[in-house]
Amino acid sequence: MPECLVFRVPTRHPADVAGVMDLIASGAVAAAEIVAIFGKTEGNGCVNDFTRQLAVMALETALAGTLGCTPEAVGARVALVMSGGTEGGLSPHLLVLARRDGAPDPDTAALAIGTAFTADFQPEEIGRMAQVEATAAAVGRAMAGAGLDDPEDVHFVQVKCPLLTSARIGEAAARGRTVSTHDTYASMGLSRGASALGIALALGEVDGADLSDAVIGARRDLYSGRASASAGIELMRNEVIVLGNARGWSGPHAIAHRVMRDGIDGLAIHGVLSDLRFSVAGQLAPDDAERVVALLAKAEPSHDGLIRGRRHIMNDDSDINATRHARALVGGVAAAVIGRTDLFVSGGAEHQGPDGGGPVAIIARVRD
Repeated sequence: MPECLVFRVPTRHPADVAGVMDLIASGAVAAAEIVAIFGKTEGNGCVNDFTRQLAVMALETALAGTLGCTPEAVGARVALVMSGGTEGGLSPHLLVLARRDGAPDPDTAALAIGTAFTADFQPEEIGRMAQVEATAAAVGRAMAGAGLDDPEDVHFVQVKCPLLTSARIGEAAARGRTVSTHDTYASMGLSRGASALGIALALGEVDGADLSDAVIGARRDLYSGRASASAGIELMRNEVIVLGNARGWSGPHAIAHRVMRDGIDGLAIHGVLSDLRFSVAGQLAPDDAERVVALLAKAEPSHDGLIRGRRHIMNDDSDINATRHARALVGGVAAAVIGRTDLFVSGGAEHQGPDGGGPVAIIARVRD
């Protein structure tokens, strides 16, 4: 029966692929079984964060050598989602997700994974309905590949999406096209927002009649409670990874999620742990912490400058970008609950949870 394998490995620098290669060399996973790799790299998470591209290139090159193909062929089959920014105490690391096939068993339910890619976008499509609709279609294909027929069984959808650069804006202008914004940093938020609304549309969390170019980045009441989108310079398509619990899958892992109402909502994390049958009142004991294979969360400063009525300065700091503050805040709250710092906390939560909050999901070993 299909099994989703999940491994967490530390990295010493963005191009460090030794942990992944050790997994393959040990026989823990075959290179051909790997379908996705999430990574937290120690860049700034902004437009010029090339640690993401460096990590992707290193992984594609290493896996190509093992698979006997070109790096481009690896990129066509493996979703490589690099999220820049490990502010505060967050630890750079990689999450390796693989699918091992076998005979399905309809009587079991376990962690399931599906992936899909959109076609490359034109610059003028980024942050607009074309990206929303293409993402929704890709989520549907990924769900079908994972055997997730009911959207309620989906607990987390990760998308890696593109952004605009001056060169890309110029290329569109040369063809007589206009783009969603000329602010390259703002394009990251619009791309994430369009991707998140595509996820929300696919999962039935929003009504398609409410969606248009004008609402992207503007209607904060429209969001997905299971979407995570990370924008980067290293691609022009959306790479979609759907995670849920599906019958017919085996293995020791399961996933659950909740929505943090703000950056200090540790109770939401406790709720996810409870859903996964952990018993915890404060911080997880070390043995239980190791049963948590991955924590995946979004971080976003609230637009009103308040957290539960108290003022924060994340949006007013001209020295450090607000999303970097938010990653450090949510990372600290999550680490205080889990008892570890190698957590996948991604900044920029446009249409990903309520204003100032965001989805949080945990993959854990729930059976031997």
